[in-house]
Amino acid sequence: MSKAEPRYCYRHPDRETGLSCSECGRPICADCATFAPVGIRCPDHAGVRRGPATKLKPRPVRRAPGIALSSGSAPVTTALVAINVLIYLIGASQGAGFNNPGGSLYGKLWLDAPDLHNGGWWRLVTTMFLHASILHIAFNMWALWVIGRLVEQYLGTVRYIGLYFVSGLAGSAGALVQTPGVTVGASGAIFGILGAMIILEWQVTGRLAGQAMALAGINLAISIAIPGISWGGHVGGLIGGILIMLGYAHWRDGRAKYGQIGIPGILGLIAVAAASVALAYLRVRGQV
Repeated sequence: MSKAEPRYCYRHPDRETGLSCSECGRPICADCATFAPVGIRCPDHAGVRRGPATKLKPRPVRRAPGIALSSGSAPVTTALVAINVLIYLIGASQGAGFNNPGGSLYGKLWLDAPDLHNGGWWRLVTTMFLHASILHIAFNMWALWVIGRLVEQYLGTVRYIGLYFVSGLAGSAGALVQTPGVTVGASGAIFGILGAMIILEWQVTGRLAGQAMALAGINLAISIAIPGISWGGHVGGLIGGILIMLGYAHWRDGRAKYGQIGIPGILGLIAVAAASVALAYLRVRGQV
């Protein structure tokens, strides 16, 4: 006997449900359902009544694997912040103190063109966990904690991990294009999260020029205005995050719907990662 394909709430794609709207047929979770004498209504049709509707306590439904928006849980973001802080403390102990980390660990992990040319391609990823000063790590970890938790709760663990690390990879490529010298920081990955927020806000409001776009623009302007900041890494991460989020979307009738990662999302991650490594390779070889 074949097993029915699971259905997910159209407003909360991480919630599996057996409920559907009696008006439009779309699947809805218990939190979105309005129970009326003539059937169950989704929020869009809750006001379309043939009789008096009564909000009843819904029966429990099984949730799909992932994190519900209401849970407030963000284990990946929490782990990333903890790892960054731990590596910073090690660098501070090996280097010249809390505001000037360094030492052997940093030397093996930071990003620069000569070390990549000699085979250290892991540095495209490991540089995301290094920071140059107390102010640097404090600002990045605050930004990651504030916006990363929101995006993680929306995307779920797998898609969020893909977004973070592939955006960071794109940020590393952008940083190399700007300068072949040493670059450290999680900013590329964080700007990738900002890029994802831009697309999400666009889908909800229909406008690109929203709060997420304004936040990204302000931070890019600061990056360019202050010497010593890798604006190339920020631009690369932002572009990577936007492209990845577009790949995650399931497009129907001109609208994006987000559920499981899907083949297009996996292909999007692979494409952005491959393009980032190729751009870094060309830069290291002096062809860009």
